Amino acid sequence: MDVQKKIEVLLVGETWIVSKFHIKGFDVVPLGGYEDFATWFKDALEVYPDIEVTHMPNHIALSLFPGNLAELQKYQVLILSDVGRNTLTFYPDMFKVPMGADKLKLIQEFVKEGGGLVMCGGWMSFQGFRGMANYHGSPIEETLPVRLCEVDDRVESTEGIRPKILDNHHPILKGIPEAEWPAFLGYNRLEIKDDANLIAAFGDDVFIALGNYGSGRTMAFASDLAPHWGCDFVKWQYYSLFWYQSIQWLAQVHEN
Repeated sequence: MDVQKKIEVLLVGETWIVSKFHIKGFDVVPLGGYEDFATWFKDALEVYPDIEVTHMPNHIALSLFPGNLAELQKYQVLILSDVGRNTLTFYPDMFKVPMGADKLKLIQEFVKEGGGLVMCGGWMSFQGFRGMANYHGSPIEETLPVRLCEVDDRVESTEGIRPKILDNHHPILKGIPEAEWPAFLGYNRLEIKDDANLIAAFGDDVFIALGNYGSGRTMAFASDLAPHWGCDFVKWQYYSLFWYQSIQWLAQVHEN
């Protein structure tokens, strides 16, 4: 009996460590914690036996993100979501020359050689909060199908904003009614590149853009795959299907 080959996906980001103080009059209570907002995505993809998602939290990525092309090519699709450029650039030992391989160039080479890359929006994606994500001018921007702002690129929409679907016939949107998309609470402002395919938009801004780089495929998803921007998105009945079909396209299961 043939064993179905799985698409191996590496999801990096969507976690943070919490440190806070409760001040109750004279008394101060220190509290700590850990939050993993990748759970919605991981749980949603579990229903597909041909997808294997490996999640690498931010604090793990700092030390264990693949350091060479062979390690990265164990995966067919790489998802970067709320993980800043510094986390992927630096090494725990910053006081030696060289520190190690340039991991942003490594990702670029991974795509050039046939891998799939998607960056999802958030406060630490694209250019991000106060420009701290800082992917503008990087090899990642060269690889993605969009141009990034030089400054803080977040657009917050407290009333919620619904995307306009421009190409409902694309394989990533197969079986998903155009009118059924949920509202989002924000996104990163991006500009489509001339040779890219704009699939959906927020007004004049990019929502979903697709492109090719070398032998690989790329995707920019301008909003969040998790709360807070995607708080209704993760409850959407087509959430799983959308990401499943997007991963298939990025892994070149679909020809077009």
